[in-house]
Amino acid sequence: MTTAHNTAKFEDIAKTVLMPGDPLRAKYIAETYLENPVQFNSVRNMFGYTGSYKGKQISVMGSGMGMASIGIYSYELFKFYDVENIIRVGSAGAYTDELNIHDIVLVDSAWSESTFAKVQAGVENDIQLPNELLTKKIEDAANRIHTPIVKGRVHSSDVFYHEDNVPNHVDFYNDHNCICTEMESYALFHNARILGKKAASILTISDSLVTHEEISAEERQTSLNNMMKIALEASL
Repeated sequence: MTTAHNTAKFEDIAKTVLMPGDPLRAKYIAETYLENPVQFNSVRNMFGYTGSYKGKQISVMGSGMGMASIGIYSYELFKFYDVENIIRVGSAGAYTDELNIHDIVLVDSAWSESTFAKVQAGVENDIQLPNELLTKKIEDAANRIHTPIVKGRVHSSDVFYHEDNVPNHVDFYNDHNCICTEMESYALFHNARILGKKAASILTISDSLVTHEEISAEERQTSLNNMMKIALEASL
């Protein structure tokens, strides 16, 4: 079994996949946390690895940026490789000053103005939900390793750069209760729902649209360790 975007054999990929956006972050997670990681994909440099964490097989694979990209990779993992669980581990921008740089957000819903779900399956909903059981496992894991998290709604945007004449972070926070923004969770949750699989999303605040603080691209790759540990513990 291979696809146009993944050269892995069916048995190469574990039932649970951690999915950062950056393929180099996938490489970092595999080399830092997994025992005996084996690379299963490098098509378009979208690296994927499978290894062992505390005796359990776990895979990690990049998703790329945006819903179109994670839509392809997550769909193939769920549909053609029979992956049961995908946990997005990503970065987000804060919409409120109640969130600080490096805070960890466990997504309880994803709002989007995107047409991804409508085009993919005729679904009109502008809110997609993560799997309750998988989300609860992440929350329990965070509590178990004494790492604080904030639960809330994320804005999954199709656009990174907005012009000044369109709604901004204040509007998204006030009108849709979105506490932060990223670009993938809505599509991931939709794919999981229509395919009868489980998906969840945990994010680290890397910048703030309120205070304009941010961490560097290099720091994003290597400084998200608390979030990664939570996701790995939730995968056991």
